[in-house]
Amino acid sequence: MAFAALSYVIIVSILLCTYMYIDKQRAKKKEWRISEKTLLTLGIFGGAIGGVLGMYLFRHKTKHNAFAFGFPLLGAIHIFLLVQLFNL
Repeated sequence: MAFAALSYVIIVSILLCTYMYIDKQRAKKKEWRISEKTLLTLGIFGGAIGGVLGMYLFRHKTKHNAFAFGFPLLGAIHIFLLVQLFNL
């Protein structure tokens, strides 16, 4: 169970980090963007760690409070829950 949850978090985090990169590239080119709702939803559902990585690796969404405070908080919650699962 714990390894399945860890695998899920890793996959969703990689997906969100990739989406952050794609959205940053599209922003530079003034193209159609990935919605903030999509990014936040992926963060809520396990990808917050990848969201934090994406924010700082690509310098994207760092000035938006929902991302700058939300992703690190969600990431900490996800890590806490994973640690609790592994300690069962």
